[in-house]
Amino acid sequence: MYLHWNGTETPDWPAPFSGKHDKRTKRLVFKRRDRRTLAEIVGRSLYPRGGWARAFEYVKHRVRRLPDTPEKISRGIWAGVFTSFTPFFGLHFVVAALIAKVMRGNLLASLLATFFGNPLTYLPIAISSLTAGHFLLGTRPANGALDTSLGDKFAGAWADLWQNFLAIFTTQKMDWHKLSLFYDEVFFPYMIGGIIPGVVAATVCYYVSVPLISAYQNRRRKVLRAKLDQLKKKSTPADDLL
Repeated sequence: MYLHWNGTETPDWPAPFSGKHDKRTKRLVFKRRDRRTLAEIVGRSLYPRGGWARAFEYVKHRVRRLPDTPEKISRGIWAGVFTSFTPFFGLHFVVAALIAKVMRGNLLASLLATFFGNPLTYLPIAISSLTAGHFLLGTRPANGALDTSLGDKFAGAWADLWQNFLAIFTTQKMDWHKLSLFYDEVFFPYMIGGIIPGVVAATVCYYVSVPLISAYQNRRRKVLRAKLDQLKKKSTPADDLL
């Protein structure tokens, strides 16, 4: 079917697609209908929907299905698990990716393996790393037990950062005492002490991951090969009739 135009009448062309309508439609499609409160966001970070068991199964499933060799995937896991024992909070993805690049491991596996450090394991990781760090450095926490003073030092460091930021715009003097105390008693011992338990945990995860991933990939190849054989057998009678 063709459209004919005699040159005198204005053709009834379809209206051009509106960019504004397109943007508005995208906002309606991707906009979250129920906005979460701050308490809900914090709650989901501490306890994901479906529980930690489901979250762990998801991460395990994603790691096993990565398209790479078991050795490279396991090297990525090593990088991610080791990074969980470092005090570079907020930069674990970056640190894990850098270590995986140096080790020639799988990048995505290293990012997924940082899940080893989660709200359920942060406290044991911190206590073991700080205990080892103070032991190696020959120091001890100033305020007694690690588990009771750790939160106070973190809070004091963040308070110093915030107050000193405000001091830039006011006449208030900057004070780095709590942040310096945090570095001497938490950050530096954490960084030194986290090496030993981090290497141990990462190495155990590496040697456990290699045979498990290898067995999973071999079993998956057998299943795919069996399905291909079934398809070939089904197509053979049809070819014979032709």
